[in-house]
Amino acid sequence: MVERLKALGAIFVEDLEACPADRPVVFSAHGVPKSVPQEARSRNMFYLDATCPLVSKVHVEAGRHFEAGREIVLIGHAGHPEVVGTMGQLPQGAVTLVETIDDARRFTPKNPGNVAFVTQTTLSVDDTAEIVSALRERFPAIIAPLKEDICYATTNRQEAVKALARTSDLVVVIGSANSSNSVRLVEVAQRAGVKAAYLIDDASHLDLAWMDGATTVGVTAGASAPEVLVRGVIDKLNSNFEVTVREVETARETVSFKLPRMP
Repeated sequence: MVERLKALGAIFVEDLEACPADRPVVFSAHGVPKSVPQEARSRNMFYLDATCPLVSKVHVEAGRHFEAGREIVLIGHAGHPEVVGTMGQLPQGAVTLVETIDDARRFTPKNPGNVAFVTQTTLSVDDTAEIVSALRERFPAIIAPLKEDICYATTNRQEAVKALARTSDLVVVIGSANSSNSVRLVEVAQRAGVKAAYLIDDASHLDLAWMDGATTVGVTAGASAPEVLVRGVIDKLNSNFEVTVREVETARETVSFKLPRMP
């Protein structure tokens, strides 16, 4: 999708300083620290905040906990754009990042009875449940999100890849190596018992040697991978082997969102 947007003329940057003030700018679905739109406004820039509504929900939750004086734990991966954006919603030091069960066991709040947690939206459901369990064991009064923070699309794909793994000789996940939810799909497939699981950007990275001895290949994709990439992989398999396609459905997605508001 990034390559498609580049071909249409979009320029991707890491920070606002790289943007001319007279060019429109879009904040990605991962979200950005609160300081970024503030800077955009100070420079009189036209900007569109395309933060995923599910990520915005986490931002709002964290803000409410902060206003209530709670110590906030964010379960997520250091350096991930979504984590940077979420932690950047509040003053430095207001959020403690927990990446592993060991982190959860080491976390020492000032007041163990006044702790809340939020999570990155693209985590492994099973791994996150283990970390949450460790936190709840230590802090029984910890406040959880009213509704699951992990994105429904991430959750649904993880359940689907478990079903694929049970009936496949290998699983191919289409998605970028810097996509958290895509990487998690490979891990979930491996944990579900499939012999091999691979992450590829598109059909050009599909190694046909992986198919040696395989009779059933599971194909899935990260939450934001366009359908054309999935079709490309199936077409490549179809042009080299005799292929019968069977869809595996574990959930039907009917969620829709409003377009971002103009500034």
